[in-house]
Amino acid sequence: MTEILIVGAGPVGLTMAAELARYGVAVRLIDRSPHATETSKALVVWSRTLELMDRMGCTQAFLDAGLRAPGASIRSGGQVLGAPRFADIASAYNFALMIPQRDTERLLAAHLRSFGVAVERQVELIGFTEAADGIAARLRHVDGREEIVRTPWLIGCDGAHSAVRHGLGLAFEGSAQGDDWLLADVRLDGAGTPPPDEIATYLHRDGPFVIFPIPGRRARVVATVGRTDAMHERPDPTLDDVQALVDRRAGGGFRVSDPVWLTHFRINERKVAEYRRGRVFLAGDAAHIHSPAGGQGMNTGMQDAVNLAWKLAMVVRGEAGAPLLDSYSPERSAVGDLVLRNAGRLTDMATLSNPAAQAARNLALRFLLGLHAVRDRMATTMSEIEIAYAGSPLSRGPEAGERWDPHADAGPPPGSGPAPRFVLYAADMTRGAALAARFPTLLEPDPRRPPDGRFLVIVRPDGYVGLSAARWDEAERYLQALAPKPG
Repeated sequence: MTEILIVGAGPVGLTMAAELARYGVAVRLIDRSPHATETSKALVVWSRTLELMDRMGCTQAFLDAGLRAPGASIRSGGQVLGAPRFADIASAYNFALMIPQRDTERLLAAHLRSFGVAVERQVELIGFTEAADGIAARLRHVDGREEIVRTPWLIGCDGAHSAVRHGLGLAFEGSAQGDDWLLADVRLDGAGTPPPDEIATYLHRDGPFVIFPIPGRRARVVATVGRTDAMHERPDPTLDDVQALVDRRAGGGFRVSDPVWLTHFRINERKVAEYRRGRVFLAGDAAHIHSPAGGQGMNTGMQDAVNLAWKLAMVVRGEAGAPLLDSYSPERSAVGDLVLRNAGRLTDMATLSNPAAQAARNLALRFLLGLHAVRDRMATTMSEIEIAYAGSPLSRGPEAGERWDPHADAGPPPGSGPAPRFVLYAADMTRGAALAARFPTLLEPDPRRPPDGRFLVIVRPDGYVGLSAARWDEAERYLQALAPKPG
C-alpha cells in the first residue's frame, strides 16, 4: 500500500504525478480515456505557472513548443479601446505562452516518463471506501476486469464530472451561464487579421468575439451565439457560421479556413466548499470550474497540484507532520474563489446586452485602458503572479504568504531539488546554518543571505514566504510546529 492513486491524466493529474515522482514518492496515475486530449482546449500557460515549472524542470520544453503573446487588444466598432501589454509583468515570463492542451499533456507526459511513470489508460475508478490508514479503491479495466487497490491517499484530478468528488458526495455549487458559445480552431488569412501573436477581443452589440493565437499560424475563435433551452440541442457550427461572425462582429477583412475543431459549449461556474476530506483530495476542474475568460482554469488547476504535491511528499517521506496537509484546502479554495469571481466579472462585462450599458462600458474601457496602472493591473491579474496565501495557517509575519521573487537571489529556485525543503534566508548565516542543522528534514542545509536586507525569512518549497520575522525564537516555533512528531 505504497503508491498514491491519482485519478485523471489531464494537465492537473500529470503535474501532480510528476511532482510527487520527482520527490521520490510512488504514484499510480489512471485515466478512463483511451488516449490523451487531441484538441486545443486550454490554450494559455501564464507567468506564475511557468515559474513553478522552473522547479519542476520542464519550462524549456514548453517555451520551445509555444507561442509567446506579448499583449492583448480590446476593440469595438473598428477602433481599439485599449491594448494591455504583458512586458511589465514582474516575471522572467512576461508574456502569455499560447500552447494547445494536447501539447501541454504531451510534454507533461514526457516529463512524467522521465521519472519512470506512465499513464494507465482505460482504467476507471468505480468506487472507494476510506479507513483510518488508507483508501480501498475499486478500479475497472477495459476488459471488464475489476481490481481493488489499497492506497494511502487518493487524489481526484478527474475533471468537472469527477468520480472522486461524486464518491465523496460533495456538492458542486454554482450555476450555468445562459449563453451558448461557439468555439472554432481555424486558420485566419487576410489584411484585417489581428497580429498573429495577439489575443484580440471584439466587443459587439450582439456579443463578444475573441481570437486567441495558436502556434502554427492557427487561431481559436470564441463567440456568444445566443441561448437555447434545455430541450433543444444546438447543432455543431459550420465554417460558414464562423465566417458570418467574423464579418459581423470583427468587421470582416479576413477569412477563416481549415477547421480542425468546431463546437458549442456553455459556461458553468461551480466550486466545492472543501478540497480535502480525510485521505481524499480534489484538484483542478474536479474542485472548481469557471468561465474561460482570462485563461485561468488550467493554470489554477496545475497550481493546485504543485501546492499539494510538496506537502504530501513531505508528509509521506516523514519529513513534516501530517497537519501540514491541513493548509491545502484553505489556501487553494481561497484562490478558487478569487479566480471564479474575476472570470465571472470579465464574462459579465463582455456579454452585456443593454445598448446603453454597452456604450457606457466601451467609454469606461477606453478611459481606463488609457491608464498605465490599469493596464498593468489587468496583466498582473491574468499572470497570477500576485496570488498569495496571506490567510494560510502556514503564513506568519509581515508579507507572509506572498510570492518570493524567483530572481531575488542567485540560488536555485526553492523546491527545485530532489526533496522538498523550505529555504532559510538569514542575515546571520552562522546562526542560520545552526538552525538548519536542527531541522534537517524541513530546511535546506545552506541558508541564503536575504537580498533585501530583511532579518529572517523562511520560503516554502513552492516559492511563497512562510515566515517573515525579526527574532530567532519565532523561526524556531514556526519550524517546530511543522516538524514530524516522534512516534
